[in-house]
Amino acid sequence: MFASVLSAAIFGVEVCPVQVEADVSNGLPSFIMVGFPSAQVKEAQDRVRTALKNNGYQFPPKRITVNFAPADMKKEGAGFDVPVAAAVLAAFGMISPQVISGVMMSGEIGLDGEIHGVSGILPIVLCARNLGCRFCVVPYDNLKEGRLVSDVPVAGVKNLKELIDCLLDPEPFLKTETEENIPLSAEKEKNMDFSDIEGQESAKRAAEIAVSGFHNILFIGSPGTGKTMLARRLPTIMPGLGFEEKLELTRIYSIAGLLSREHPLINERPFRSPHHTSTPQAIAGGGRNPRPGEITLAHKGVLFLDEMPEFSRASLELLRQPMEDKVIQIARASGTYSFPADFMLCAAMNPCPCGYYPDLNKCTCTSGEISHYMGKISRPLLDRIDISTEVPPISFAQLHGGKRGETSAVIRKRVEKVQKIQEERYRDEEINFNGQLGSRQIDKYCPLTDGASRLLARAFDQIAFSARSYHRIMKVARTIADMDDEEIIASHHIGEALSYRVFDKNSVIK
Repeated sequence: MFASVLSAAIFGVEVCPVQVEADVSNGLPSFIMVGFPSAQVKEAQDRVRTALKNNGYQFPPKRITVNFAPADMKKEGAGFDVPVAAAVLAAFGMISPQVISGVMMSGEIGLDGEIHGVSGILPIVLCARNLGCRFCVVPYDNLKEGRLVSDVPVAGVKNLKELIDCLLDPEPFLKTETEENIPLSAEKEKNMDFSDIEGQESAKRAAEIAVSGFHNILFIGSPGTGKTMLARRLPTIMPGLGFEEKLELTRIYSIAGLLSREHPLINERPFRSPHHTSTPQAIAGGGRNPRPGEITLAHKGVLFLDEMPEFSRASLELLRQPMEDKVIQIARASGTYSFPADFMLCAAMNPCPCGYYPDLNKCTCTSGEISHYMGKISRPLLDRIDISTEVPPISFAQLHGGKRGETSAVIRKRVEKVQKIQEERYRDEEINFNGQLGSRQIDKYCPLTDGASRLLARAFDQIAFSARSYHRIMKVARTIADMDDEEIIASHHIGEALSYRVFDKNSVIK
């Protein structure tokens, strides 16, 4: 007898439906899997056979053939255990093949018949919605994640017995409630706020500009001046996520296997801070079956590189393309994978190896050592950073008994106002923020006063800006003008934007 059921395979962040077919025929007793299964998937035959035996299902000595279609895509992961078990049961006639028709399944089976949770349930349920499946069967551990998609019936099962009961009569399982009084997203304690930062008004101003226009930012300062504190508080002044954005992020984290079972919905903008020893593959993503890296995990949020010059050159240079395209392409022998990469880069570094330049009383570095240290970051990468600002040492008066600054909530209201201006301006464009403006769009949306034009011309005569630096200055000036609620960019807007090009000043690099 023949039977088939739907499942899905994950390739990068995309999901491809897989038809799991089972056929039972006369012949030498065997269990054969075809259709390009990986070694991990092939192990399902032993898990399924043993689990069924331990639950009282004895099969006659027959030839069992399981096929995964389409056969030209390699199947990875333990999530095919449940569909294989269901297809085999239907092929033996223990359940009707009709009850598994139009049903999407995924899950791992233990030798005792228990069904364990797997990663990537949310994108699989979304795939089921697109295919018009009757309902989905997922491990009970993944039920909350699966039910984030409200317009697809999802049933959660704990073991083989419940799986069979669910297929025979799905209604009780589709109505099963998860634990009460547990929200889908965990409310994190708000223990970080911009008001915690003493002084550093210029750096906080730069941070607000960066978030308002979704600009990349670099903090340069001596150790202990608050660079990391500023960076970690950037998400607190970012506007909240819409539901579709939450769902998109949850989908990525589901594939990466980083979701909480109790609180699956990603409710806050991500903040990723990889260590400087991270490999290029960890930053970009990859592997035999490519999975999201730090760049993709920071999608819609902040990617923070602390001690930026300490990262390997390869890890830094791979940021250049995704910073421009907002997507990263990873080519492997099995195909090319596209991962979303719409992140805001925030980096921090010292002005020299010892960290105290230009304080010559403390700095022990030679000019050659400083030049070599700064040279670890290439000019093409620096040109892609819109704002670079100094974070000076804090005085005793600022640190002790100083006036507390604005809270994150106050700053976030201003940021939301500026972003609404951008949303309205670019409603007919394929962009949302000033930081995403292209060269043609800059000419259209960044008009200058005569004074601003003259100031920019003088700056170009004194500092050898590249064309990309020019565009970055214009984008930042556009955001500053929006913060002042002015349509035309004035000279003081250009002047402030120029002040955020610390790397282009001779006072920083000797």
